[in-house]
Parts: sequence; structure tokens; C-alpha cells
Amino acid sequence: MRGCRSFCKLDHCVGLQRPQPAGSVRTRTAASPASLPFPIQPELYAVHPRLGIGASRERIVFMNFNDLQIDPAIKRAIADLGFSEPTPIQRAAVPPALAGRDVIACAMTGSGKTAAFALPILDRFTKSGPRRGIRALIVTPTRELAIQVHEHLEALGRHTGVSAATVFGGVKPAPQVRALRAGVDVVVATPGRLLDHMQQPWLSFDQLEVLVLDEADRMLDMGFLPDIRRILDRLPKQRQTMLFSATMPQPIVKLSRDLLVDPVRLDVERPSAPATGVSQAILPVQEKLKPALLLSMLRSEKIATALVFTRTKHRANRLYEYLDANGIKADRIHGNRSQPQRQAALKAFKDGCLQVLVATDIAARGIDIEALPHVINFDVPGQADDYIHRVGRTARASATGDALTFASPGEAKELAAIERAVGRRITRRTLKDFDYNARPEGRFEIPIGERIAAIRSRRAEERARARSKVEARATREAAAAAAPPRPPRQRRRRSQWSPASR
Repeated sequence: MRGCRSFCKLDHCVGLQRPQPAGSVRTRTAASPASLPFPIQPELYAVHPRLGIGASRERIVFMNFNDLQIDPAIKRAIADLGFSEPTPIQRAAVPPALAGRDVIACAMTGSGKTAAFALPILDRFTKSGPRRGIRALIVTPTRELAIQVHEHLEALGRHTGVSAATVFGGVKPAPQVRALRAGVDVVVATPGRLLDHMQQPWLSFDQLEVLVLDEADRMLDMGFLPDIRRILDRLPKQRQTMLFSATMPQPIVKLSRDLLVDPVRLDVERPSAPATGVSQAILPVQEKLKPALLLSMLRSEKIATALVFTRTKHRANRLYEYLDANGIKADRIHGNRSQPQRQAALKAFKDGCLQVLVATDIAARGIDIEALPHVINFDVPGQADDYIHRVGRTARASATGDALTFASPGEAKELAAIERAVGRRITRRTLKDFDYNARPEGRFEIPIGERIAAIRSRRAEERARARSKVEARATREAAAAAAPPRPPRQRRRRSQWSPASR
């Protein structure tokens, strides 16, 4: 074995242990093969000499969920959901996680990472019995992903009695406070709102046993890394930590070195790629004809449902308005929409009430939409990783799906970067009977200068109305002060004698 790169391409490197700094308080002894709660398949690994540990280890695999000696209540929930065979990431990550090992996993989007950490957490808490305090913390980058992870925990733990709560922004904190005060086993949270609650007495992680960072690279992209480090500073050092990510940029690798002890490494060196069931195609088109091409495709190819990604929130709004005006049932989700609006749109799309859901990259990570057949990139993503995460919304869990990308001449550079990342030239195709030389009807996108001018004009009008109201109120008050006081109203005294007594 020549170097660490070829070594890390194995399914996982259970024999790697990073030398610990002097005075480190985190130590852990790996479970012996005899004590593991599942069958093992021995396969000896030579440990890389730079990492210092010269002992052989054993590779652990399981072929179906019945091989795992997990709590029967969890197996019952797995059977209720119709799962029988684990995905590759579950097959690799669940056994070491059940043994209490730290895990760092880099896997394709849509590969089943949520169950890979949910099953070990549920089994651990079920077998150890109820205890006081929050025992697991799962941190996600977006509200939608937090809700999804919570739903999966509830589905897999429906027969276990393990409780969970979500903590995220965009909604009133009172229900979250009530849930935390009542006591839960697992908290699924986004970094910002979690830090807010951590300043209050009702949230304590003194009893924490497991920490999971899900979609860690997305948290890096969204600027959450400083928040993550502040959260880590307030957590117990003795814990099991699992880090899951679709890509593994250098800052995440550095974080993992500070965070994990003797981790099992899963596919860390494997380059990111779309799921194997995704059929990819590029549709070259002029920028101004993209809306008409999408409308024609939705009608001519009888696409029942499609998740359509745009570059900006403004383009998402404009595309939604265009589709709605042309009779297509659509909605949109992006950062300017409130949390109830986003949840309502996503639910309507999952329930089949919408043909198209228009989204920015807020939905590109972790959102699991069952049997989604089409993902359409209305705009070519600026980063190759974003492309992989977008098209990963289809062909999830070994299914198949189509990923179509509308590419204008001005997006050639971004397209070339994507093709280098996926390692091949993506097939080009055209839509039959579509007029690629047609003149567009009106403007699709309003230039940013005009939008800024319109916003300034609207705000100027609002300020003028506010001034007018203040001046009118002041005029009324001055007039009232200058007017002579009114004489007191005298009440008419009723006659002593009523008509009946006269």
C-alpha cells in the first residue's frame, strides 16, 4: 500500500487512530470483535505507518437488517417501513456506530445517511433504558433538513419510546421551549436557534452521549462553522461523534481532526458524484428562451412532477409567476419565504398537489422527496458540488430519475467545471418541436438596477405617507389646542311630574 489515498478508498479504515495530544481528556478503547452486537467478516488491514498504530483490525459488514442484533422494536419499525436491505453507507456506518466508534462519512447525496446515524442512536437509548436529560444532539444546516431528520427518527423509533424535538428559527420559540422543558432524548437543531436556546436555563447538554453533524459541508457553505465551534465548546468531551457530509472540503477535514477520536473513515477520499441511477442531460438554449422551453417540456413530455432549481430568489419568484400564469400548478421555496410557507409548499409538492416546485439551493441538500422523477436545473449551478446536490434529489435510495440542465452560452464555463467533476461529457439533447429561434414574450428577469430603483421608490412613498400622517396628526392636535374650550354640556333635568301623574 503506497499511501493514504489508496488506503482510504477502502470501504472504511477501522484501524486508523490519530495520535492524541498530551493531556487530552478524550480516550476510548475500541470494542473487541467478541463484544460487537453483529456478525463480523474478518479482513485484515495493514495500518498506514504515518498514523502510528501497527495493529490489524477487522472489517465489519452486514447484508440485511436482520443480521444486526438491534432492539426488536427497531426491527419492527424497519419492517413497517418496508426496508429490507441496507444502502452501502448504512452497511458501512451502522456497525461501527453501534460499537460506539466515532464515524466520519462521505457519501453520495440520497444514499441513506439519516438512517445510518438514527439506527445506532435509537438502539443505544432503547437498550440502556430511559434516562434524564438530552442524550443526543443532531445539528443540520437547514430547517427543512431538521424536520426531515425528526420525521425519520419518529418513524424508526415509533415503537421505542425515544422522544425527539426540533429547534430551528423562522418560527415562534415558545413550542420549542415547552418541548425542551418537558424533556426529550434527542434534539435536532439548526445552529443559530440552538445557540439562542443554549443561553437559557432550560437547555442543558450535561448528559449528552451522542453528537451528529449532518451535511457538514453545507453548514460550512452557509457560514455556520464559527457557530458550530461555539456549540462544541459547550458540549461534554466524553461522547460519541458522527460527522456526515456529501463532500469533504479541507475545513471540514480539519474540523474532523479536532472533533473525532479514533474515527472510522468512510469513503473520505472518494470524489463526489451524482447517484448512479441519475440519467443526466444538457439542453442548450438561449437565456431568454428558458421559461418557454420549460413550459413546453412540462406540456409535451407529460412531466408529472419536477423540482426546478434557479440561481436566485428573484428568478424563483419570476418563474413561479410565469408558470402560474400559464396554468401550471406550482409553488416556490427560498430564503425569503416564511417557514410555514416553505413547509406548506413542500408538503403540497410531496402530496402530489403541485406539478412543479421552484427552489433555490435551500432545497438542494437533504430534502427527501419520495419517487421524484425529474430534477431540472433552470440555471447551471455556479459550483460543481451544488450540481451534485441538486441532481441528488432524484434517484434516491437506489431509484432512478432524470436530471436536466438548461445551459445558455454564457454558462459554458460553469458547465465545463461540472463535467470535469463528474468525469465525463454529459449528453446534449434538444426538445422536439420547440422553436429555438423564437422571440421571447416580454422580459423574464428584471435587471437588478431596476429592482433597486423600484424598492427605493416604494420606500420613499412609504416615508412620504408616514410624514403626511404625522403632519396631519400634528395639525389636528394644534387646531384642538387653539380652539376655545367648549362649555360643559348641561344635562336636561327631567320634570318632577310624569305625564301620568298630571
